[in-house]
This record gives sequence, structure tokens and C-alpha cells, in this order.
Amino acid sequence: MSQIAARQRIYRQNKTSIFHGFDPILTAAVGLLLFMGTLLVYAATRDWYARNGLDPQYYLKRHVINIAIGALLAYGTTVIDYRLLRAYTPIVWGLGVIGLVIVLIPGLGSEVNGAKAWIALPGGFQIQPAELAKISIIIGMSMILSERSHDSNEPGTTDVLQALVIAAVPVVFILLQPDMGTVFIISASVVTIIAVSGAPTKWVIGLLLIAVLGAVVATKSGVISEYQVKRLQTFVDPTADTQGTGYQLRQARITVGSGGLIGTGLFNGPQTNGRFVPEQQTDFIFTVAGEELGFLGSGLIVLLYLVILMRSFSIARRTNDPFGRLVTTGVIAWYAFQLFENIGMTLGLMPMTGVPLPFVSYGGSSMFATLIGFGLLQNVHARSRG
Repeated sequence: MSQIAARQRIYRQNKTSIFHGFDPILTAAVGLLLFMGTLLVYAATRDWYARNGLDPQYYLKRHVINIAIGALLAYGTTVIDYRLLRAYTPIVWGLGVIGLVIVLIPGLGSEVNGAKAWIALPGGFQIQPAELAKISIIIGMSMILSERSHDSNEPGTTDVLQALVIAAVPVVFILLQPDMGTVFIISASVVTIIAVSGAPTKWVIGLLLIAVLGAVVATKSGVISEYQVKRLQTFVDPTADTQGTGYQLRQARITVGSGGLIGTGLFNGPQTNGRFVPEQQTDFIFTVAGEELGFLGSGLIVLLYLVILMRSFSIARRTNDPFGRLVTTGVIAWYAFQLFENIGMTLGLMPMTGVPLPFVSYGGSSMFATLIGFGLLQNVHARSRG
């Protein structure tokens, strides 16, 4: 009887733990990526800031603060049963749209690299509503496609159209910024959610064709800004724009390739310390890993992402709740496409779109959004066991 009582006491203690119900493997993989990302952000900025008489720990401190805030947001996302979050979905979606509208209002939005996508906050911080819009779109579409008012195993035309409107409204505002990288990532999640929802295949094929046609029309009509066109030209011809995006891509390749098998050692990368790759702590953080950690260190980062995706697939497969399955699937598609795009553009395999590497790159809004997505995965996992 004493053993039974002890087990019951341990169970009650575990149940009150803030980590109760978390997937330990998923948590460990995300934790390792956050730790490695912190080291890489510090390595990308320390020497250059020190040489110029600035605080060498400037980005390190801010990155740690971003992770701390993101961790609190992730935990907050797990507190309420995800099935109850459906009631707050219209509020979340509405706030996301309002944020996207604010950045377009003169005097309120801040422009960086040709995109008016940020809202300036006190203390030198900025927030990018488009990053958080990924969450509202995934939750909004999942709610519509999982709560059908008729007896059917698949969503009808009205359901799919309503879900597409949920995604289209924020996407239009993101296009006006313009932020094509985020639009591509959201599009991947949208198509994946619709495919997994059981909608007829014609919807998926039609959306893919519309996406291709839309990209062509956007390029020809001038919706895509000049600097984004140059990025596409550089992808096709690396010798184009040798002083701009072509230079950045060329230096990124050189930096990654110079690491060899084991790398030059953390904080010892000549290319990184020389600041040859612009925006290295954000969009091109993978070049730091390639140079200073080498093929083995970069491979470990990719392996950790594979673990995250595999555990996420396991969560999606285990749950019997359509809403939870669609939310998890949307987060999986978001993570998968974004990391593929980021690493791919670093290696010259994808066009440069300016998207950060999840859990690794410096950036508050991106860190907050990806950790909220992690919280959603843990929420579904905790309520789907047994």
C-alpha cells in the first residue's frame, strides 16, 4: 500500500508541474536549437561590435530576452485546453489583421529593407505583425474546416471558401508591405491544411496553380518591389547585382563552404568576424554554423529540425480531434517550409526571401511566433495522450 501511495503522490506532483504533458523529446530538440542559436547570434555579432567600441553582448542580451518572452508565451499557450481556444479564434484573428493594418499607416509602421512590416516599440524593440499572423491564420482555418454544419467527412465548397477568406485577408495586407517570404510560408500552411482537412484534391491543385499564376502576375505588375526582383534575378543568375544581393549570396556560400567538416571553431570564423555576410545574425545565421561548426555542427542543427518535425507528425497522427490535427499540421508545414527556405537560400538553392531560421535566428517577432507554435504542439500533445 505504501508503494501505491508513493506512486499516487508522484503522479500528483508531476501533474502540477509546469511541464506536465509536454513531449520530452520535442522539448529537448527545441531547447537545444535555442541554445545553439544563442551561441550563433553571439558569434555573429560579438567581434564586430567590440571592434567598433559597442557593447559586444548587445544582441546576446536582446536575444535571451526574446527567448524568455517567447518561452512565457509558449507556456501560456499550453495552459488553456486548445479545444477551448476555438472560442477566442475570432479575437486572435481580428487582432492579427489590426496589427497588419497598423504597419501600413504612415507614422506608425517602420520600413526596413524596402518592406513596411514593423511597429516600433519603446526600448528600441520592434514587432512584426506578419509573423504573428501565421498563428491566427492557422487557428482560423482549422476552426472553420473542423466545425462543419453538415454531415460529411469532408469540408464542402462553402467551408473551403470561408477558410480561404480567413487566410486571404491577412495575406493581402502582407502583400502590401510587401513581404513575399512570409506569404510563401503562409501559402504552404494554407495548402497543407486544406489537403489534410479532407477537401477534394481539385482544391489543392487549384490553389497551387493560383499561387504560380499569382507569382507571375505580381512580378509583372510591380507588386513585388525592385529589391525583391533583384533577389529573384540573383537566384537565376548569381553574377547579377554583384554589389547587392549577388554579393550577399556569394559571401554566404563562401562562408558556409569555408567551415569544412568540423568548422573553424566557435567565435573563430574569419568570414563571420569580418562581417562579410550582411544580416548574418538574422536571415543568414546558418552561415555562422557552416563556418564555425562545420558540416557536423550544421548537420546537427538539421537533425534537430527533423526530430521536431517527426515528433510533430506523431502528435498530429495521434489526435482524433480534427481541430487539433489541422492546427498541428499547419504548424508542421510552416516550420518545414520556413527552414527549407532559409537554409536553401543560404546555399543558393532557393530565392532570397528574408525569412529567419526558426528557433535560431535573432528576431523578437519570429521567436515569439515559433515558440507559440511550439506551445500549440505541446497543447495538442498533452490533451491527446491515452
